[in-house]
Amino acid sequence: MMRFVDEYRAAADVRGYVRLLERTVTRPWTLMEICGGQTHTFVRSGLDRMLPDSLTLVHGPGCPVCVTPLERIDRAIAIAQWPGVIFTSFGDMLRVPGSSTDLLSVKARGGDVRMVYSPLDALDLARRNPDREVVFFAVGFETTAPANAMAVWQAARQGIGNFSVLGAHVLVPPAIEAILGAPGNRVQAVLAAGHVCAIMGTREYEPIAERHRVPIVVTGFEPLDLLQGLYLAARALEEGRAGVENQYARVVTRAGNTRAQALMTEVFEVCDRAWRGIGVIPRSGLALRPEFARFDAARRFEVDEVAAGESPLCIAGEVLRGLKKPPQCPAFGTRCTPEHPLGAPMVSSEGACAAYYLYGRRESA
Repeated sequence: MMRFVDEYRAAADVRGYVRLLERTVTRPWTLMEICGGQTHTFVRSGLDRMLPDSLTLVHGPGCPVCVTPLERIDRAIAIAQWPGVIFTSFGDMLRVPGSSTDLLSVKARGGDVRMVYSPLDALDLARRNPDREVVFFAVGFETTAPANAMAVWQAARQGIGNFSVLGAHVLVPPAIEAILGAPGNRVQAVLAAGHVCAIMGTREYEPIAERHRVPIVVTGFEPLDLLQGLYLAARALEEGRAGVENQYARVVTRAGNTRAQALMTEVFEVCDRAWRGIGVIPRSGLALRPEFARFDAARRFEVDEVAAGESPLCIAGEVLRGLKKPPQCPAFGTRCTPEHPLGAPMVSSEGACAAYYLYGRRESA
């Protein structure tokens, strides 16, 4: 099995693609990798330091934990403290700070907060604990939406009335639109996230590339995936071409997973969504359809009015929009660390701040 990993990390091939990029790039270009998993590969492997000086990488908002609004985290914390509730979540969310505490601290104070690996695990908890309310924190991009939709669909089908989800789903294409269309945007090409496109395909990126006249390249997450994606994007920029290319063809098709898409459409509808540090992006989220509204934890526990404010020291929004890099934050590595984070990008496993801190990147360049 290791062969199928090692072949995308071979040092000789990496050096070959770096030389190819050096021969290809003749002008300065700024490219954004959307996904936090891509960011971590760039920084962990040192690829960003091997690139030609004229290629600038900026980091995008593709960390679902990082862009979950503070208000939604405070709602989760409020529900987790509700008597009789078993609150479940992926592990990343447990240490993300709300306005005054986090879910792990709620657990330490006696709250029944549990880490699960799938929303179906949470549904099974509800089935086995009929006298308790079980809530799943449904965070993620299109990648996790099908499994969350399946959990809600199964709960409805099996009549499991003590299960609900606190939704925080966001969609990638509207975020790319918001970044490319923002005043002062400097992103000239985009590396799109392969796992999102494995679900949704590549078609929805085509009008974005055409509208903004940029190359969008779908990539995987290994070093050679990213270098090949950079090469395709740089070649398109040098040739003056816009459009969508698919480096991750071993996983991604133009149509995507149509059965997963159908399930998502049955359970969810598109809605406006607030992104932490960015603001409301129209039609960038997923909400439960009216026929599944009884599984909406925010309605069930009446916590829609929770309000919160960000730390004035945190520049997570500028990092997530590719305007600044983590070391440019005055709190980075001092007031803000993984042990005492001010913002989600420092604690999430896909956060850009966590990547820079973990791999010793303290320089601001």
